[in-house]
Amino acid sequence: MQRRLGALLGLLWVQVCWVRGQQVEQSPSALSLQEGTSHTLTCNFSTTIYNVQWFRQHPGSGLINLFFLTSGTKQEGRLKATVDSKERYSTLHISTSQLEDSGTYFCAAGAQSSAQFIMTQLLNKFS
Repeated sequence: MQRRLGALLGLLWVQVCWVRGQQVEQSPSALSLQEGTSHTLTCNFSTTIYNVQWFRQHPGSGLINLFFLTSGTKQEGRLKATVDSKERYSTLHISTSQLEDSGTYFCAAGAQSSAQFIMTQLLNKFS
């Protein structure tokens, strides 16, 4: 349920950012992973960010919520995400990549509002 809740809220944040004019630039835009190599994806944001989510999607599947960050760094196995809200960017580092790492990666940023603050608190509670 936690991952589904995070994915649902992430989709909401994508819509909120789009409505407010948040522009996100993800680089590289395409990446070919080879097993055993390491790669870093970066998202740059046009306005102030208060939280970032990273997702992966395998072909024909739904979004998988990898990380929700309000600050600093989180690591799950070979994946590590960081966010620097002052500099308006986030990174996702994949170390020693494996076949299951293939897919499409997305990042989304949230601008703090009272509704999002409540969602942030709920997600932090379930993290």
